[in-house]
Amino acid sequence: MTDTPITPPEKARARSRLYMAWDSDVGYSFRHSPVAMVSLFVTLLLVLAAVFSPLIAPHDPFNPATLNLMNGFTPPGEANAFTGESFLLGTDDQGRDVFSTILYGLRISLFVGFAAVLFAMVLGISLGLLAGYVGGWTETIIMRVADVQLTFPAILVAMLIFGVAKGITPIEYRDQVAIWVLIIAIGLSDWVQFARVVRGATLVEKSKEYVQAARLIGRTPLAIMVRHILPNVLSPVLVIATISLALAIIAEATLSFLGVGAPPTQPSLGTLIRIGQGFLFSGEWWILFFPACTLLALALAVNLLGDWLRDALNPRLR
Repeated sequence: MTDTPITPPEKARARSRLYMAWDSDVGYSFRHSPVAMVSLFVTLLLVLAAVFSPLIAPHDPFNPATLNLMNGFTPPGEANAFTGESFLLGTDDQGRDVFSTILYGLRISLFVGFAAVLFAMVLGISLGLLAGYVGGWTETIIMRVADVQLTFPAILVAMLIFGVAKGITPIEYRDQVAIWVLIIAIGLSDWVQFARVVRGATLVEKSKEYVQAARLIGRTPLAIMVRHILPNVLSPVLVIATISLALAIIAEATLSFLGVGAPPTQPSLGTLIRIGQGFLFSGEWWILFFPACTLLALALAVNLLGDWLRDALNPRLR
């Protein structure tokens, strides 16, 4: 007679939480939404491709030692007339493999998008909590600044911030800090949505009994905002963050396409599209087409995932 193996308590609890999440309303909605499943699959596929691009990419497109100018303008799947090499998605004017450049460019686009949304979340949530809980002149100043910023298109605000930050940066450091300046510019142009939603939710939550009880036992305002109110206002923030990720990626691509985003030494999908646009009418369509399709697939998948998450977390639609 053999003893039955006993599952460790930690593993049992983790498995129980997984089953509960899968059987929840959100899990049920996900299982019955083909669009959400396909969007999640495409998003994860592109994210994993970007993360593991050094292992997946056939070539390092930004290492001059591996480039051969004779491979320039090789059509997709065809052998080069001079070297005999073939490339899945063709090559650009410098002989770089387009497939490899897309993988490396995808890393920059996703990094800028995630970092910009994270920065906008931290700033927007902090200001929204402060405005909603403290009120008074603090709320008035924060929300009036938000209202003024909403009167300008986000891309123009990002361009203004990027231009100012780049102008005060020494010339020898501009390429090194360009990505971080781009993240700050996009983040500062996108914090308003988070602040407005969190402020509205905080106004509702701060009048509830659990907040009143926390005040009676001597909790500080900071502790009440962070430990009591914040966990109860995160649901709409997650939805906004998902949708904002797609907008941040598009904003980065737009800025890079206009030549004020990622530097040529660290090209993103927007930079690759700008490079390919110059060769579109000369017949080398693949240099523009494949990076543009990758950007379209990424933005569409994240947007559809955000739309599903918004509907799944809306109790009125259950």
